[in-house]
Order: sequence, then C-alpha cells, then structure tokens
Amino acid sequence: MVTQRTEGLYRLFLLCQIVMVALLFWLGVWVMVTFYSPGAVLTWRKYAIYCGLLVLGMTLESLSRDGSKNYFLQNELLRQHRLALRQTLASVGALVFYLIAMKDSFISRVFFFNFVPWLYVALLFSHHYLPSFLARGMFTGVHKQKTLLVGTTEKAAALRSWLRRKSEMGLHTTGLICDEPIQQTEDGIPVLGTPEDVEKVIRERGITQIILLEFPLFNERNRHVISVCDRLGVRLLILSDLEERLRHPVTHFEDDGFRFIGLREEPLENPFNRCCKRVIDLVLALPVMLVVFPVLTVIVWIAQRFQSRGPLFHIQTRAGMQNRQFKIYKFRTMHVNGELTRQAREGDDRVYPLGKWFRKLSIDEVPQFWNVLLGDMSIVGPRPHLIEHNQQFSAVMENYHVRAFVKPGITGLAQVRGFRGEARSQSDIAHRVECDIEYLENWNLSLECGIIIRTFFHLLMPPRTAY
Repeated sequence: MVTQRTEGLYRLFLLCQIVMVALLFWLGVWVMVTFYSPGAVLTWRKYAIYCGLLVLGMTLESLSRDGSKNYFLQNELLRQHRLALRQTLASVGALVFYLIAMKDSFISRVFFFNFVPWLYVALLFSHHYLPSFLARGMFTGVHKQKTLLVGTTEKAAALRSWLRRKSEMGLHTTGLICDEPIQQTEDGIPVLGTPEDVEKVIRERGITQIILLEFPLFNERNRHVISVCDRLGVRLLILSDLEERLRHPVTHFEDDGFRFIGLREEPLENPFNRCCKRVIDLVLALPVMLVVFPVLTVIVWIAQRFQSRGPLFHIQTRAGMQNRQFKIYKFRTMHVNGELTRQAREGDDRVYPLGKWFRKLSIDEVPQFWNVLLGDMSIVGPRPHLIEHNQQFSAVMENYHVRAFVKPGITGLAQVRGFRGEARSQSDIAHRVECDIEYLENWNLSLECGIIIRTFFHLLMPPRTAY
C-alpha cells in the first residue's frame, strides 16, 4: 500500500512538472511576442516542436533515474538542486541537440537564454513545495490511514523517521500495542493495550492499518492479530527484521512462482554479465601474452642467470572459484631454496635483488594472463591465495570463502584501494575480504573498467605496500 502511494504520487509529481515546463515555455513565448516583438507572427509549429523537445528531455531524464523514489519527498536542498539541474540540462540539451542537428536558427537567443534560468528556478521550487502539496491534497479524508503499531517501543523508536515522512502520505500513527507497562513512548505515541486487546482497539479507534514491527513467530498471539485483521478488513504490514536476525543484508527475489530470500546480490550469476567480463579478459590478455610477455620473459631470464639460477617460472597450487584448485604461473622472484609458503614481507631475504623490482612493478604477475586465457582466472577478481593461507584466513573471518563465488583475479578492488602485500593482522584480512565481497555484490562494467584503469596507474606509481 505504501509503495503504491509513493509510486503514484511520484508519477503525478512528474506529470505536474512536465505540464509546468510546457506552461512556462508558452508563457515565455507569449511575453516575448507581446512585449519584445510587437507585430511579430507567432509560428506555432516551430514553438510546438521546441516545447515537445523540452518535454521529451524531461521524460528521458526521469526514466534514467535509479533507486528508490522516496527521495522526492525529502526536503534536502542539495538533492533538490541536483535534480533540478539534471532536469534543466536534460530538457535544454534535447532542444539544443535538435537545433544543432537541424541547423535551426529560428528560436530567439534572447528568449532562450532568459528561459533557461527561469526553468531551473521553477523546477527547484517544484521539488521543494509540490510533493507536499500533492500529498496533502491526495491523502485526506477516507484516504487517511489510521495506523496501529504492534511490537516493542524499541522497534517503534527505530521507525520514528519513517513514520514522520509517511505522515505526508496519509499514514497517521494512532498508537502502539505492546506488553510494556507504560502510558506512551518517548516519542509521544500512546500505548493502547496488549496484543490481546487488538480487536477492541481497532473497533474503538477506527484503525484501518496495522504494522507488525517484528517478523512474526507464528504463535497464537500473532495468529490472533493476523486473524483479526482479515476479519475486520484491516490492512496488515509486517516490518521485516530478517537482516537484524541474520546479521546480514538480504535480497528478495521471485522465480518460477516461488519467493526466496538470499544474502546478497550476485550480478556475475547473470550469463550476459559473465560474457561481457570474459570478453574484457580476452581483449586484454591476448595482446599481453603475444607482445608483452615474450619481452619480459627474456628480461627476467637474464636477471635470474646473474642473480638466482633456477627455473624461470614459479608454479603454485592456489584456490580458485568455488575453492577449486588450479596451478598459477608467476615469474620466479625468490631463490630456489626459499620457504615459499610464508608471506613475502618488506626486505625479505628470500627475494633476489632484481626480483624485488619485479614484484614492486608487478612484472612477476604477468604470466597469470595465461591463467586468464585458460579460464582459471580473470583480470579482475579476488586475489587467489595459497591453500594454507586460505585455511588461516578463514579461521579468523567467517565470511572469508564468500569471495570464492567469483573467479580470482590478477588485480581487484582490494588491491587498487591499497590492501596488498603482507596481511599482518586480522584487520588487513578483513579489509580485503570486505572489498572482495563488495566487488562481487556490486559488479558492473564501470566498476570493472575503473579497477583496470586504477591498476594501470598503480603500475606507474606503485603503492608503499607493493613488495
């Protein structure tokens, strides 16, 4: 019910804004013709096209917005300024694009440059005053919902800001039903009884909506509340506290007629997204392996001949996607007899002199582009660790293995944020895992490309933790 009201009010608000822009435009045209160009003939067809383009720009801008539509009820001047500026640029931009494309010089430049600031001011005022005005007009009388809260005073207090905002949508908080022996909450909401009194309170107060403040355990008390709501024709809303109970954000989705709750969004479970990511991997890995890799192979081989004779490559078993083991390839930067399971640290005597530079400039990682071509790794993803390190890290981080939902990468969000090198503490591990999970939950092409670009700059200016 609340979302339907918000959605409807939002659409009505946008429609009013579009009508306002059209009226403002024609008012400006009338003023120009009447006071500044007396005797001029108004070319209706031309100006109708211009008006239509302004409306088209406004409409396209509204379709491009994402996220919750609740923001249009929040009186934040900075947000209102940004929205008004976006709408002004979008509507005027559509008109300017048409004028340039059609080489149309008919419109008066004086009119145009006077209209644009007035358009911005009108949109800014509409964002500030119009939503509240519409809400007060739409949600009065029979459309006002007398709402009864059922739960604890603590939960009611947590909902304080939301209840205040929704009061404009006709949601009037009549009182609270709880087991606590008090007359009213700290916010002044009267306590009207216990859950056993719910039917009596509904009848006496004319309640039209109940909000259960906790996800109900299906005991007799809650069954009674639900039954009373159905019997008396009272709307029932249930505040989901699953995130609090699970101590983790949740996501809701429907599939083939069933509703499910998951712990996280996973954009890379989308085959199209995976294909896009794979294309990026191949486009970058193929040139590196064909052009850069042979040159670096010669340089590293010569350095090893002089400073640390032994095999060119260092091959290790690492944990990949779904913790499946694979062989990872790196240029060897340590002496052959070095202990390889211990993390490298600054000034590590296992690393030969030029090997320190190879590690700092990430030259030792270049053979991993072969792993990318094989499909074991990706350009971007959580860094794959040794099996022994995985066991150590998972012992101190409960959600450590969540990072294995996606392919490991040569670089990642943690690395471009500076979390690389030796993990010295639990905090170091936690930061890396948080970044890895943030990446897999929020993957998109701009994030992928941004990490790749930032990695390139890190190669030119390596961070202090690169060793």
